[in-house]
Amino acid sequence: MTKILILAEHANGQLNPSTAKCVSCAAAIGGDVHIAVFSDQGATVAQQAAGLAGVSKVLQLDHQDFAQPLAAMIAPELAAQADGYSHVLAPSTMFGKDVLPRAAALLGVNQVSDIMSVNSGRSFKRPVYAGNAIVDVSVPGDGLIVATVRTASWAAAGEGGNAEVEQVSAQSERPSHTRFVELQTEGGDGPDLQTANIVISGGRALASEENFELIYALARKLKAGVGASRAAVDAGYVPNDMQVGQTGKIISPELYFAFGISGAIQHVTGIKDAGTIVAVNKDADAPIFEIADIGLVGDLFQVIPELEQALS
Repeated sequence: MTKILILAEHANGQLNPSTAKCVSCAAAIGGDVHIAVFSDQGATVAQQAAGLAGVSKVLQLDHQDFAQPLAAMIAPELAAQADGYSHVLAPSTMFGKDVLPRAAALLGVNQVSDIMSVNSGRSFKRPVYAGNAIVDVSVPGDGLIVATVRTASWAAAGEGGNAEVEQVSAQSERPSHTRFVELQTEGGDGPDLQTANIVISGGRALASEENFELIYALARKLKAGVGASRAAVDAGYVPNDMQVGQTGKIISPELYFAFGISGAIQHVTGIKDAGTIVAVNKDADAPIFEIADIGLVGDLFQVIPELEQALS
């Protein structure tokens, strides 16, 4: 029997939309869908997970060790809870890509990465070569499948579910050498980059960390997430957790703005699933215009203030 366990991603008492996208992938596989919520006080998140359409049960694992999303703590317990399941899924976000390989290693299985569509319960499609090719990956035998779900390829599952919430006791031996010290975040307090409906990114053309305030200001006005090209990150304008692209975050917002970004293939890989791409660049021959839905040849230092004024 196909029985799927999904690792929930959440923060500040809110279920991350990436979890609902994993539910859509699980629905394509077919079978009984359960969600595991790891927290110190996970009742609120568990109820949100129970409300997703297609979910039959939510496992609420409350323990002080899970107060912070530490892979070293969560992976052993996820592996322990995997008994009896045919699939264990997690979103291909930074969180999922941190936890799931550890769990797969503890379970003694290879991980399937970035499922973008389902051929069958044991066969999937995933991107390779920076998304320039799609391959079929089949898992032989009938053992456990551990896989990350490419969130940019799936729509979030809807509401309307009424799943059972079961409180489950932790049963694994977790390491004592890992502890949470502090969390430092940069890049503003706007929507999460990987789940924002609108994302505004800046590139090397911003020329300095101070000039990036133009991007932040516009993002605040549009309630958008803020991203950056690898060139901007390497130049030190913004922290690397804002990088969009093959070596950063792969996103699928409804609207994506690229200011002063040339359009290198590694960046394009991260945005090709966006609904509408708007590019502004002084170079009329910039590759970004080849994939943009709307392109404007112009100076971002003039265009952004004019856009802000128009939005006032």
